[in-house]
Amino acid sequence: MRLTLKHQILIAPAAVLLLMTLLLSFLQYTYIDLSRKRDHAEGVGAILMGITEANIAARVMDDSVRQYQVLVKNGQAGYENLEALLSDLDQAYAHLLSGLERLQQYMPLPETQAQELARAVEALYPDKDAFNIWVYTAGLEQLRPKLVKLNEQTKRMRKDSPPPNSKDLDKLTDRAALVSVIVLGAAIPIGVLLSLFFARGILRRVQTLSDSAGRIVRGDLAPPPAPNPVRDELDDLALSINHMTDQLIRVVGTEKLLEGAEEERRRIAMDIHDQTLCDLSGILRGLQSLPAEAEFRDEVCILEEDLLRAIANLRQLMDNLHPQTLDILGLGAALESHLERHLGKGDMPEYHLYIAPEVDASGLSRLQKLTIYRIAVEAIHNVIKHARASRYEVNLDLCGDQVVLSIEDNGIGFNLEQVAMRAGRGLNNIRERARTIGAQVRWSDSRFSSGTRFELTLPIPAGTQEA
Repeated sequence: MRLTLKHQILIAPAAVLLLMTLLLSFLQYTYIDLSRKRDHAEGVGAILMGITEANIAARVMDDSVRQYQVLVKNGQAGYENLEALLSDLDQAYAHLLSGLERLQQYMPLPETQAQELARAVEALYPDKDAFNIWVYTAGLEQLRPKLVKLNEQTKRMRKDSPPPNSKDLDKLTDRAALVSVIVLGAAIPIGVLLSLFFARGILRRVQTLSDSAGRIVRGDLAPPPAPNPVRDELDDLALSINHMTDQLIRVVGTEKLLEGAEEERRRIAMDIHDQTLCDLSGILRGLQSLPAEAEFRDEVCILEEDLLRAIANLRQLMDNLHPQTLDILGLGAALESHLERHLGKGDMPEYHLYIAPEVDASGLSRLQKLTIYRIAVEAIHNVIKHARASRYEVNLDLCGDQVVLSIEDNGIGFNLEQVAMRAGRGLNNIRERARTIGAQVRWSDSRFSSGTRFELTLPIPAGTQEA
């Protein structure tokens, strides 16, 4: 399966972009893992500090109570000693609360254990109004096993998930750097290799199409093979060149056919001139050389008139087959001669003719001149037969690098689509003739209040105009 052209162009940067995306995802995952481990290390540290602070506070409470009990047994306990004891217990109680809160923030306890611990701690609050040294001592005895249990839980937690050390973090950082270097090192050659691989295939196919186009320009009209099916834009271009070549072959064939037809018409006209007209002229001279007093003089005069009429008809036929004026005097003179001889009569519409003298020096080939002449004659006859015009204008001009023929009348105009639907051959012949010489034709509204403007434009290749 062949990829489309745009996919072949995009696959290399897409592969590099995919590798970069995977690398960024890996770096993001590494950063999240590193952050999680740092948070875990901070939590373990906070738990250790919390349990340590709670143990120290409990030990301070225990030592203070024991010292006060010794004073009581010796009968030395006074009010000042009690105040000092309560002050020490109050400070130790604050540290006990702070340590246990910090511990539970990072190490949630089961609900039952948390409630029992809270009740044991609450019982150790040094209330000045209801302080009893023996009750307080019993409360410390209840707290001690709970702190021991917390110490054991903390040890198990550190054993099960030890906090990362600096070596672990360095190892994680080194792994991220190594993966980054590997991915970047692989992405560049992969992108280059993919680009070269697909570019080579694209350039090879473009070169094939370029060779086909160059061969066609040089006159070798063998069409390039048509791809089937069309898989991408280059296949579409190859198919277009194939169709264009077929069209060109048909156009060239039509041009050759027209050239052959015109050459045959020219040959027939020459044969009529060299053979038939000579024979008729010889017969006419023979009739004219008969004595005036001959017995059948009236019949001879009638035959002379018939011969002169036949000779005139043959000369008109020769001119229609191939206007000699075109070969001798050029396109402008041929058009002018045709209008004067055939359309300059009194019952014909008035016309205005303008022929730019640069047209005959514009480098038109004989076929182009003859085709423009035929198209102009056909378009003028259409005006005469269908337009009901009282005036028309014929202009043949050179505008820049284009020969422009325009015929404009003030007649009734016509609907081009309706005429085309009636399958008229006249307009189609004009289009076909124009296409054989590379010209464009179009019909539009006349600049008069009514009527039609016909226009033919023929580009002239640069460098073909005569100096």
